[in-house]
Amino acid sequence: MSKPLVAIVGRPNVGKSTLFNKLIGRRLSIVEDTPGVTRDRIYADAEWLTHSFTLIDTGGIEPESEDIIAVQMRRQAELAIETADVIVFLVDGREGMTAADEEVAAMLRKSNKPVVLAVNKLDAPKFNDAIYEFYALGLGDPIIISAGQGLGLGDMLDEVCAHFPEEAAEEGEHPLNIAVVGKPNVGKSSLVNAILGEERCIVSNIPGTTRDAVDTLFTLDGEPYVLVDTAGIRRKRSVEDETIERYSVIRSLAAVRRADVVLIVVDAEQGLSEQDVKIAGYVHEEGKPSVLVVNKWDLIEKDTNTMNKFKKDMQVDLAFMDYVPFLFISAKTGQRVNKLLAAAKESYAQSIRRITTGTLNDIVNEAISMTEPPAMSGKRLKIYYATEVSVQPPTFVIFVNDEVLVHFSYKRYMENYFRKTFGFQGTPIKIIFRNRGKEE
Repeated sequence: MSKPLVAIVGRPNVGKSTLFNKLIGRRLSIVEDTPGVTRDRIYADAEWLTHSFTLIDTGGIEPESEDIIAVQMRRQAELAIETADVIVFLVDGREGMTAADEEVAAMLRKSNKPVVLAVNKLDAPKFNDAIYEFYALGLGDPIIISAGQGLGLGDMLDEVCAHFPEEAAEEGEHPLNIAVVGKPNVGKSSLVNAILGEERCIVSNIPGTTRDAVDTLFTLDGEPYVLVDTAGIRRKRSVEDETIERYSVIRSLAAVRRADVVLIVVDAEQGLSEQDVKIAGYVHEEGKPSVLVVNKWDLIEKDTNTMNKFKKDMQVDLAFMDYVPFLFISAKTGQRVNKLLAAAKESYAQSIRRITTGTLNDIVNEAISMTEPPAMSGKRLKIYYATEVSVQPPTFVIFVNDEVLVHFSYKRYMENYFRKTFGFQGTPIKIIFRNRGKEE
């Protein structure tokens, strides 16, 4: 399942970015005592106890302002509210409740999303009485915090995590969520229509026709699917500042994060571009199973070796994800479109595979016997045992005597050996070396 999304919202200068940085453990957002410093939504992963989630920092909401930047920031925050599972509404306890706080609260009540009200900048008991006026916002019990001092954050996070959606009891209880991503004008919407067999999405040759990530639920052979047609992801320098297209790109990347499997669409006529590689890299970094879909294959002049040459050339630039399967299709003519869902299902099935500890350790011992672990400064790496700790993507922990001795090449060797033995086509895998006795 994808990680829950938690959005931090509030009017300007209440400490949203300070809270964001404190929760993720590093300074990612710009923090400055000036309203409006944060304009773009910023995403980062965070953890609390046994919970992992994605945190969104947003710009300050100024409900009444007609300033063009303030309007864009408000729209951006609205999008964060729309996509979030839980919202942290941050207010300034020193300054007290303002009309802008009341306007933001009204917006949050309309969203019907769980809201945790946090009263910030209360770093001494003498300020605690300031929380009582915030009950008037009608958003439940306020929680006293100080983002700068790190006070009260545990209580706040306990409340946030209590609202997270429960994971399905078994895999397969939800429809397979398939995101279709790529540069503008590679045929994503045409491909979605070809899969659905009808024009449910607007199709146009004008780049940027699709602005939002559009979810379409359908059933095929009794199995439910959700197809997500996304906006084209452009290079940063091709995206004009402060336009709605910036939000479209953010929503496309968010669609990847919540997808079960991703179809990465490239244009056969243009070949694999630098931006295609960046998009594929984003999917890989998110740990998502995928299929590389080469569209408009009907427009390519072919001989008996064209497909193999095309694939070989692309594999050079995609060496970091040599596990991804290729499918050469034409959304226009329907060529091989009927193979897409089967390929997506197979990549997803590989991403949720579990290998028994006994079988896994047999293969680890076999790999060690084939290639001895490396040594450094007279000390040799010793591998004790391995276990699979999670799926989506399959993640393995190998316990050793000293993780410092693990050379990149040996880690790569282990990954290749696992793939040779178990397959895992279509999905990234993670291998973590950890000192024996070190707590997970």
